[in-house]
Amino acid sequence: MPTSLTLDTAHGKDGAPVLLAVGEIDLSNIDAFDRALSAATDEVASGGRKLTVDLSAVEYLDSAAINALFTHAEHIHLIAHPLLMSILSMCGLTELVSTEPAAAGH
Repeated sequence: MPTSLTLDTAHGKDGAPVLLAVGEIDLSNIDAFDRALSAATDEVASGGRKLTVDLSAVEYLDSAAINALFTHAEHIHLIAHPLLMSILSMCGLTELVSTEPAAAGH
């Protein structure tokens, strides 16, 4: 049974694109996450901008999700749920991607 994941694209206050994920990202839904991430990063790569990947409503992601983020590291900025910050740091993603913890209450 697939894990619940909702993906949406929007634009931030500065007009930059945002990919918003809500739920958990794991092997059961990685294809949908990777497709959305690829499509959104393709859109920004041509304009020289970074895609903001908002994971503030994601409390779990597995190695497949981390690999997808590494694949697109050059073109993304992360906003991560505080629970994810330590794993993103331990795997080295924060060395490649500007990453900020989500504001409290998210």
